[in-house]
Order: sequence, then structure tokens, then C-alpha cells
Amino acid sequence: MIPEHTTDLRQRAFRIYLILAALFIASLVACNLIFRKFFHWSPIEGLTFEQSVGLLPYPVTFLVTDLISECFGKRRANEVVIAGLFASAFTLIIVTVSQSVAAADWSPVSNAEFDHVFGSTIVAVSASMAAYLLAQFLDVRLFHFWKHLTNGKKLWLRNNLSTIPSQFVDTFAVLFLMCSLGQIEWALFTSLLMNGFVFKVLVALIDTPLVYAGSWLIRRPFGLALGEEIEL
Repeated sequence: MIPEHTTDLRQRAFRIYLILAALFIASLVACNLIFRKFFHWSPIEGLTFEQSVGLLPYPVTFLVTDLISECFGKRRANEVVIAGLFASAFTLIIVTVSQSVAAADWSPVSNAEFDHVFGSTIVAVSASMAAYLLAQFLDVRLFHFWKHLTNGKKLWLRNNLSTIPSQFVDTFAVLFLMCSLGQIEWALFTSLLMNGFVFKVLVALIDTPLVYAGSWLIRRPFGLALGEEIEL
């Protein structure tokens, strides 16, 4: 805990929390806007991933919620998850209104081009929000379950055993909803599920050092030990 008389430290802690929350919301909104472009990635010979670019910023959301959970507690992490839901819903409204407005004759982007890029946003964001809520709340709950079970030790354990199951739930839920809504063929479901999950597991393992580094940098000014939380 931060000593009561250290007002400057509390203000610094709040600024750190706001920055993390901003990164979370920006990453989440970006996922929903750029998802229609797909790319190939071959980290090693014989292993190729075909994924939406929307997956690139999405692991940042789990990294941020783990950092907030670790350093600021479960309640603050859940608040950011709810804020992300409202941001996604508002983005959906903005895109819908933008589609309903006719483009000017001189507009660099025509109605057809705009609809081609953002035409599936309503369906995608709706499916994404449902999967997002389920996965993020599961991530926060599992993180604190393992934190309590290990008495605040073994950060690598709670980081991975919260993120990896949550990533599987998110991948399964969003693909199931997209297939059910006719956006993706059912024949692709299994391959996309396994491909997406393995990709996210690799990213989750890579972000473990980032969680350690980030939590150390956040705790250091306040003299907090691993497992201790900042109360805002």
C-alpha cells in the first residue's frame, strides 16, 4: 500500500493506471476496426499462421489486464474491462452512423469502398464484444485465483494460466459466433480455432517477460514487493 501522506505517489499511480487503461481501450477498438485484413506469419519452417491483423493488438489487452490485476487489484481490472465494452459499443454506433451518411461526389473514399471495409463491423464487433466479455472477466478471475493460491508468488504462473485459457475461450467464442452468423464458413472453424489458439499461446509466452518488467517498473517507485497492490 502507498503511505497516506504520499499524495504525489498516489497521483503518479493514478496516471499509470490511466495510461494502461488507454492502451487497453485503444488496442480493443483497433482490433474491431482492422480485423478484415489477414496476413501470413512463418516463425519457423513448416509452421505458418494465417491470421487477422486484428489479433496483433488483441494480446495487448490481456497483457494490460494482467498488469492492472497484479499492481492495482481485481476491481480496477474489471473497471477497465467494462470501460472497454462501452468504448466498443460507442465505436459500433459511430461506424453505423458513418455508413448511413452518403459520401460526397469528391470524397476520396466512396460509399462502396467504405462499406467494403466496415460493412461487417456491426456483426464482427457484436460477436467480438460477447467473446470479449467472457474472456476478459475469466482472465481477471483466473489471475486472482492463482495469485491467491500462490500467496502472490509465481507471477509467471498466474500470467500464463489466466491468459492462455482465456485466449482459447475468446477464440472459440468469436469463431463460433462468426460462423453462426454466416461470416465464416463452418468448414474453416477447426483450423482457424487451432491456428488462432496456438498463435495466441505463443504470444502469451512471449509476453511473460513483459509482465515481469512492467509490474517491476510500476511497483518500483512505491517500494512494493511482488504480489502487493496499489490502492487508488
